This record gives sequence, C-alpha cells and structure tokens, in this order.
Amino acid sequence: MQYNIEGGSLPAVIINLNAGETLISEAGGRTWSRGPIITDTRTEGGVGKVFGRMLMGESLFLSYYTADGPAEIAFASSFPGKIVARELAAGESIICQKSAFLCATYGVELSMHFQKKIGVGLVGGDGFIMQRITGPGMVFLEVDGYCREYELRPNEQMVCDTGVLAIMDATCQIDVQAVKGIKNMIFGGEGIFDTVITGPGKICLQTMTIAKLAKQMIPYLPQKK
Repeated sequence: MQYNIEGGSLPAVIINLNAGETLISEAGGRTWSRGPIITDTRTEGGVGKVFGRMLMGESLFLSYYTADGPAEIAFASSFPGKIVARELAAGESIICQKSAFLCATYGVELSMHFQKKIGVGLVGGDGFIMQRITGPGMVFLEVDGYCREYELRPNEQMVCDTGVLAIMDATCQIDVQAVKGIKNMIFGGEGIFDTVITGPGKICLQTMTIAKLAKQMIPYLPQKK
C-alpha cells in the first residue's frame, strides 16, 4: 500500500492498493475510487463495540474496501485542517477526539475510551467519550486547523485550551486544572479551565475546532425577530 496526502488545508489521502489489501472507514467514508474495489458494509466487534461507536458519534457500521486488483481510493477531510498518518505496532494505542478517525488498514481496532476523571469528562473539551485506536496497521486521522506535534518527556506537561488536544499516545495522561486567579477567569479570555497533558508520548494539538469556529460565527448570523 502506498499513499499521498494532498490538498493543503482541504486535504485528502489518496491510497494505492494492491490486490487483496483492505481499508476500513466509517460507513460511506470513501470520497472517490478508481479500479476494482469491492465494498462491504457491516458491523464489527459485537454489540459492545457497536454501542461504543454510537456513543462516540460515529456510524454504527463500518465500510470495508478490498482491492480486487491494483486500485486507487481517496478519503477527504470533513473540515479544513490536516490529515495525520500514524503506523501503529501490534497492541500500540492512540487516543483521539471523537471525530478524528478517517480510515485505516484492515486489522486496526476501534474502541471507546472512557474518561475516568469526572473533571476531564465535564470540562476537558471532548466529554467522557473519546476514541481508542489500536494497531497493528496504518491509520489516517483528521485534525482541525493547523496541527502541531510534540513529543513529551516523562512527567513533562503541556497546558492548552479545552478542545485543542486532537491525538495523544495512550502513554499520556489527560487532566484539567482551573485557571489561577479570579481576574484571569473572568477577564482573561481563556475560559475557566485548561487541559493538561502529561507525558511520556506524542501529542497532536489543533488550532481551530469546529466548536470554536461556530462560536466565532455567531455574531454574524441573522437574528430571529
């Protein structure tokens, strides 16, 4: 399998498959294809995983695209940003925001990641439910806006606005902390809580979330009379 990510801030990943190779995505995730590709839509992993996908806001079914010969298939991002490619070893996991998964090679496992800390679930920006993606295989993820990657050392921390964290290694820990100082909370413009990620592991931060864009657009929307 070979791939190329094109399109700048409106990206698509274009993947060339050999006969017998299979990709998975949310149902109907393919944007275009060329060549002999067999599509099969089905559930995977039993009732528990299907219910988990529903809680994550994903489709209940997955599409499987298998090449019956040399073929090309493309998956486009649903929001301006970047597509991140990660190759996961057997048993290696990453934790992502609910909308991050774009597609992956067959064998990659999707499951629900439940935030155990109540504070993180309530004010961390992603709620109690996130995605856990486990290898082996290649996975393609969409990040909103510009994506900045960091490699955190053990116990090194990154403090960011809620909703900015898009992807982190499962070795990282996520928590929330209140902004210090009443004046900072009220007049600082950064909100009341920050997200704190603790290493070791790689993280991907995003500059423009869908929620932030919607908030910026509210003053320009027609008002009901």
